[in-house]
Amino acid sequence: MGNGVKEGAVRLQEDAEAILSPPVSSKSDHRQVLSSLLSGALAGALAKTAVAPLDRTKIIFQVSSKRFSAKEALRLLYFTYLHEGFLSLWRGNSATMVRVVPYAAIQFSAHEEYKRVLGCYYGFHGEALPPWPRLLAGALAGTTAASITYPLDLVRARMAVTPKEMYSNIFQVFIRISREEGLKTLYHGFTPTVLGVIPYAGLSFFTYETLKSLHREYSGHRQPYPFERMIFGACAGIIGQSASYPLDVVRRRMQTAGVTGHPRTSIACTLGAIVREEGLVRGLYKGLSMNWLKGPIAVGISFTTFDLMQILLRRLQS
Repeated sequence: MGNGVKEGAVRLQEDAEAILSPPVSSKSDHRQVLSSLLSGALAGALAKTAVAPLDRTKIIFQVSSKRFSAKEALRLLYFTYLHEGFLSLWRGNSATMVRVVPYAAIQFSAHEEYKRVLGCYYGFHGEALPPWPRLLAGALAGTTAASITYPLDLVRARMAVTPKEMYSNIFQVFIRISREEGLKTLYHGFTPTVLGVIPYAGLSFFTYETLKSLHREYSGHRQPYPFERMIFGACAGIIGQSASYPLDVVRRRMQTAGVTGHPRTSIACTLGAIVREEGLVRGLYKGLSMNWLKGPIAVGISFTTFDLMQILLRRLQS
């Protein structure tokens, strides 16, 4: 009887501790989310600014029927510099920052949360997730970020392919699209974007996390060096972007249909038109070689910056 009373008292004390402890845990969770948001925002801003001229050149080729080659890309960069000035190579980067900062912040933060939730669900508390949940966490993070920030992506694409006189700033793009084409145009091309983001984000995060896990297992070091993180990120970028590239071409065509003369149609019609007019490989993989140059740089910088910022913020907090 005495033992039963003691056990009951112990259980009651444990229940009380469980009820009283969440505020501390909640405070820690909030700090973790804010840390992920800040790290992700900085990672996205640095990565995209570094490759902005290459990104703009790629978009111009994607939305036109010009045949892509490295020589033509360099010529375009050179003529843009000659006729519009050096800073024009970063035209549309302000719109990119307005999109990328929240996009990267949400994506990285969501990825950390999805990892935690899936880890709890599959019983991997504080451990590396197995392959399928790892892939799922990345895909869900990319989809979440793309869904929230998509109109900003469309605005960035419009600014990249139009002359300065057409749109002077981001707000003017929003106003003109709303007045002339309707608000629903801001989500034109959203479906191919999400269909592309699922393999891109899923495979990028999956590859990066897998390489880090393998490094930890075989090198004996808990954390990779920064240059190793850059290499892991570069590999993740190549795999993710190669898998989703055709849908990236389709979404750019759909996003810029109102200003490039292409008809505004469905995914299937846009896809069919590209293949019919430009060929399967030349049309759907136009500019991929440039993506293989800029993608690894951008993704490498992005993942490395995020990880190092997370480590720095944890040290500052402790």
